[in-house]
Amino acid sequence: MSDLSFKQITLQGDDAAKFLQNQITVDVKRLSSNYLPAAIANIKGRIEYGVWIRKQAEDQFDIVITSDCLPSLQAHIKKFGAFSKFTTSEPVDIYPCILSSETGTEEPTFSLSDDGCDINQWQALSIATGNYWIVEATQSQFQPQELRLHQRGGVDYDKGCYIGQEVIARIYFKASPKAFLHRVKGQGGVPQAGESIGKIQVVNAIANEDNTGFEALVVARPQHLEDSELELLDLPPALQASVAREA
Repeated sequence: MSDLSFKQITLQGDDAAKFLQNQITVDVKRLSSNYLPAAIANIKGRIEYGVWIRKQAEDQFDIVITSDCLPSLQAHIKKFGAFSKFTTSEPVDIYPCILSSETGTEEPTFSLSDDGCDINQWQALSIATGNYWIVEATQSQFQPQELRLHQRGGVDYDKGCYIGQEVIARIYFKASPKAFLHRVKGQGGVPQAGESIGKIQVVNAIANEDNTGFEALVVARPQHLEDSELELLDLPPALQASVAREA
């Protein structure tokens, strides 16, 4: 049984949108009632908090985060939001679920009810679709572009300033990461988040169905994967494109 869990907090008040606009990688103005993956970065442009965020009302926003990262996120909000007019709710449990669309596709999401939710199925689908999750061990390890967050709508490059924005924009407009997200299959025990397999860094990993190996999301240079014993698996088409900015 997985020990992974998630919490949700709600920011509400006159300055909630303004505060979040100065914090997260997405443009608050385009948030909807559906959870969108996003990040709060540090000054080096690395993801400190991997979150999912949705807008309930004009001044009300729900933020989902892994339980082990919640205390530091609460401290971050208290520090940077000390003079802003909004309230932060007490955290509530929220459950990873799978949403089936009318077209038959499935996507990982969250629900306040655990009815029908299976966290192991959620993890498997998340790895298959590049829906990474940041835990305490991987805080400050990855840049958004390395995790293909921009290819999932989780980074807006023209939204204005936020923590780490200058570094993130510079990488996008003037360079590109040499190592980036891949989905792989391997043999043996399941590696831990943040663990290195040679020069390959594990983001998330789960045991495969027959427990003879694992599937994982990793950040690596393509040549390092070619030199490894890991088998490269497909990600969704949008996440198989180049991470570099199109000319």
